[in-house]
Amino acid sequence: MNSYIEQLFSLQDRVAIVTGASRGIGAGIAKGLAQAGAKTYGTGRSEKPEWESIENLHYKRCDVSKAQEILKLCQELYEEHGRLDILVNAAGITLPLKDTDTLEERLTNFDRTIEVDLRAPYAGSMAAAPYMAKSGGGSIINITSINSIVGFPGNPGYVAAKGGLRLMTKGLAMDLIKDNIRVNNIAPGYIETSMTKASFSNPETYEQRLRHMIVPRWGQPEDLVGATIYLASDASAYVTGQDIFVDGGWTAKGMIVTPYSS
Repeated sequence: MNSYIEQLFSLQDRVAIVTGASRGIGAGIAKGLAQAGAKTYGTGRSEKPEWESIENLHYKRCDVSKAQEILKLCQELYEEHGRLDILVNAAGITLPLKDTDTLEERLTNFDRTIEVDLRAPYAGSMAAAPYMAKSGGGSIINITSINSIVGFPGNPGYVAAKGGLRLMTKGLAMDLIKDNIRVNNIAPGYIETSMTKASFSNPETYEQRLRHMIVPRWGQPEDLVGATIYLASDASAYVTGQDIFVDGGWTAKGMIVTPYSS
């Protein structure tokens, strides 16, 4: 490969944090960054991740809804490595409504979703930014969703959180560029993870979701790695405040038809 291109996309010796990395999308992204050369630290609330250790990838237990825990982790990694370059806010929850939920239950689930899916990425970004500034700059990547621009039924908290995260990213892009910190979004479509297991396992729901996609398959966590490496590397040095939809064409599709039919 051309050495210029290798250097452009290289993450060699950069230090990365990926939240929500014990499984699912976060785990896939963390593995990809580590394989691209970054010293990667995946975090999660679980005692241990659902993956085997690989070179450059380490796991730290951290509840990102508690601001002091992510702040402590950023400080520790900067003190250990003398830099912090990449933060991927991938931690997220979904708490769909039930018809039997009381108003209080609905509000509790709404507040908890906002806390984890919107407030925590803000806290993580604010915790990491000073250390990225000391490192000469960095890249913050927020994992939003197709729900950030289109409505889905039965889960207003999730739609609100992801929509808020999408626009918060654009505000942070303006605030942090003074320290050479870029902030962007990756918006996945339907990815096969434990969070979407019920939909994936139900043949009717599976086919219903599939009909929205141009690429005739559900996504895998690994499908997000390329976009993440691009946004984390110097290849995207002139890119900030943007959304990259990795959704199999869901948000581009104008008519629901059987894949590849007219």
